[in-house]
Amino acid sequence: SLTGLRISSIFVIFIVSTIFTIFPLLSKSFKWIKMPLYVYLFARHFGTGVIISTAFIHLLDPAYLQIGAGSCVGAHDGWDFFPWVPALIMGSVFLIFLTDVLSDVVVQRKYGIGKNHIPMNDEVIRAIVRVEEEEQEEEIEKSQDQRGFRSQIAAFLILEFGIIFHSVMIGLNLGAVGELEFKTLYIVLIFHQSFEGLGLGARLSGIPWPREQVSFIWAYLMCLMYGLVTPISIAIGISIRHQFNSNSFNVNVISGVLDSISCGILIYSGLVELLARDFIFNSNPQRDLKQLMVCIMSIVAGAGIMSAIGKWA
Repeated sequence: SLTGLRISSIFVIFIVSTIFTIFPLLSKSFKWIKMPLYVYLFARHFGTGVIISTAFIHLLDPAYLQIGAGSCVGAHDGWDFFPWVPALIMGSVFLIFLTDVLSDVVVQRKYGIGKNHIPMNDEVIRAIVRVEEEEQEEEIEKSQDQRGFRSQIAAFLILEFGIIFHSVMIGLNLGAVGELEFKTLYIVLIFHQSFEGLGLGARLSGIPWPREQVSFIWAYLMCLMYGLVTPISIAIGISIRHQFNSNSFNVNVISGVLDSISCGILIYSGLVELLARDFIFNSNPQRDLKQLMVCIMSIVAGAGIMSAIGKWA
């Protein structure tokens, strides 16, 4: 029955999305699960394309349809008085930018390494300072690792936050959608959540986690959080499907605002944190052209496939 199929979607999407998200971490944690380099590069950059496509195809366009000037909401209560969708996206981008800058400043001030001024006219003092520097090399390395970890985990949390916003709305919609649309949307969302999960997992596995096992457990918890959000939303959607009207004024307002905010987060994360840092600001001056082409083609594939899925979800 369709009710049984709706209930099965809770468990199927949870299992599939969690497996795809957690697999890159497992391959990093357990050496016997060997992920070939090009498979990892494909997963990592395919996910980048998925995230960018999610921003423009799955969030930007629906936001205009929900609260844009040409929508039902836009024609009432003065919503067409101001271009709210681009304003919310711009505000979200600036908020994430400020968060990124301030978090980087805090991390630098806490874990930054000061320069020692060595007096060049005294050989004895210079030798003492040299010994002290050698003793502090392991501590300096730890501080640099901690600084890199904190910066990257902050960027990842912002990215996951934006994706979770979107996952809540599509989960509610799947749980409450009518019989004709359910089967198609069900199949599409399995691929949708799997691709997004793969991108998140690949990004998470690339973060320089501290060597303590307790710290690395948080990475698995983040994967689990992504895996749980959509199924929980589906369950809520199923329970309220007789009262839930996805085309109502209030639902369109809430969904449109959340989509706009999420769009800004993913645009910033996709273009700045992922594309720019991986390619434009890459500190490696000598690049393997074969790897570079694989990475670029993976991005295009991720964006293209996710854009095609946008026809249904």
